[in-house]
Amino acid sequence: MFRASRSAGPGPAGAMLRWVNWVGRSLGFLWVGLLAFVFYPPSGRGALTVEAVGYGAAGLGVAAWIGMDAVRRAAPYRDRFLPTILGMVAVGTGAAAAAAAGADSVGSLPLVVYGFVATIAAGSEVGVAAAIGVTAAGVLATLVSALAFSVSIGSLIGLPLVIASGVVIGRNRGAYRIQAEQAAALLAQREQLQAEQRRADRLEERTRIAREIHDVLAHSLGALSIQIQAARSVLADRADIDRAAELLTAAQRMTAEGLTETRRAVHALRADTLPLPLDQELARATDTYAQRYGVAARFSTGGPARPVPPDATIAMLRIAQEALVNAAKHAAGQEVAVRLDYRDADVRLAVANDLAPAGGSGRGPDGAAAVQTANAGYGLTGMRERLQILSGTMEAGRDDGQWVVTAQLPLPRPDRPGSPENMAR
Repeated sequence: MFRASRSAGPGPAGAMLRWVNWVGRSLGFLWVGLLAFVFYPPSGRGALTVEAVGYGAAGLGVAAWIGMDAVRRAAPYRDRFLPTILGMVAVGTGAAAAAAAGADSVGSLPLVVYGFVATIAAGSEVGVAAAIGVTAAGVLATLVSALAFSVSIGSLIGLPLVIASGVVIGRNRGAYRIQAEQAAALLAQREQLQAEQRRADRLEERTRIAREIHDVLAHSLGALSIQIQAARSVLADRADIDRAAELLTAAQRMTAEGLTETRRAVHALRADTLPLPLDQELARATDTYAQRYGVAARFSTGGPARPVPPDATIAMLRIAQEALVNAAKHAAGQEVAVRLDYRDADVRLAVANDLAPAGGSGRGPDGAAAVQTANAGYGLTGMRERLQILSGTMEAGRDDGQWVVTAQLPLPRPDRPGSPENMAR
């Protein structure tokens, strides 16, 4: 109630709450005055005088309290003057309540209640020292007035106790309010973090989709470019229309295979799995390469086969496809070997192709000239990025007359929770 005017936000709802607060304070104080002076007036002149002065001082305090909340220009001075204003209310109503009690007037009860309200506000709205000062001033004024009018022992103890108890309730109320504000701030921060997490997840998913589609299309279009350039070379160098037609037919078939591979990639993204295990996917890619380019290509495995997570399977497959396309571009007609090794802690893929003879023509088995595709050097970079996401490593370079691409990916141990074997059980 007491901080509603400060904490109410902008807009119609906040303005309405402030008006309700101001009207409630004003009507409450007027009702206290009616009870103290109209319905239950004190019998003695001295008591009436002290009660009227105290009520008047408290009234000035209530008016200033409302003004501090209502006038925007007064907002910067509120924290400085609010303890004094609340002290006026506590002192005025406390002295008036004791005077009324000394005159055996029931009006002391509503007056001391408003002093109680003032100390509650002090406990919840101002600092600890200021709240204690407001309460001490109210209690002291009440005691002085009570002693002056020789009130009963019950009133002498009860009236100051009522005023003093307000500050305790106010401090507790302030602590609850701070906790509520902190909880609201934490909730807002949590919602913001969740929104940022959702945004990061969306960006990560977009990056994953973009990388997968890029790699599939780069592999398919790269192979298609090689085939078309081979057909053009056959036509230009040997005018072999029949062989060129075969190459173009193969290129058309590769286009259909590329569309099928793209559909498989989209299915893998949706289902987070591939139709075949890693060794079968690699064997299939190796056979396709051998048939497509008419070169010797062999696939072998080592170690007991283990289930490989879908993301690792896709990464290894794309790396093998990229390495095979590079072999077709840079070492046309040379033998290629693909090997997959299952080891205790990881899986290792090696794609090796013989280098073209030094000073050779670089032509394939059909005599086609060496071909190139516009990869802008992103092939190795893309492969490394895929592996880094999965904490893997990759190396590529010459080794004893061969170009070797080696990739390693860690795998969960079979006896650990979350491993593919345990998840499948």
